[in-house]
Amino acid sequence: MTEIKAGGGFTLLEVLVALVIIGLFAGLISSTVRPDERALLRVEAERLAQLLDLAGTEARMSGRSLAWTTDGASYRFWGNQWGAGWSEIRNNDLFGERTFPQGMKIAGMLIEMSPADFMRLEFNPHGFMPAYAIKISFGTERYTVTGSPVGDVQALPGEGRPNDEIISGQLR
Repeated sequence: MTEIKAGGGFTLLEVLVALVIIGLFAGLISSTVRPDERALLRVEAERLAQLLDLAGTEARMSGRSLAWTTDGASYRFWGNQWGAGWSEIRNNDLFGERTFPQGMKIAGMLIEMSPADFMRLEFNPHGFMPAYAIKISFGTERYTVTGSPVGDVQALPGEGRPNDEIISGQLR
């Protein structure tokens, strides 16, 4: 009688277990390297809120009007040179043109409780600031950047209505 000796290979079960483990590690690595939609949207909404807050402060401190405009996929700031007209702010790390990541967009805007036909927000050096709400969407996620007449600017998840008497209306 001859005996058959088992080779030094792996069984099918061992190979499948190794593949499952490799797949789990690859999934974990890709999910930590690439932020999810909600995190990326939160970062962009907070960035926009900080820039709008800075624009309002800059307008009051410098005595010149600033404006923010968007085409939905990107946004830019404008300066009014003491009555010389509006010009886009360029060569400025803070107020230069910014483009949203692919798929992210401005989905709507309210100024003083009314839908904005033209996506423009002005910051005047004198007088009150307009109340506004800017809705940003990315996939199924939503964030709203809100500003009050006293200059409070916030980035809030979802429809973001912390103060309905200041900002009302629908952004759907």
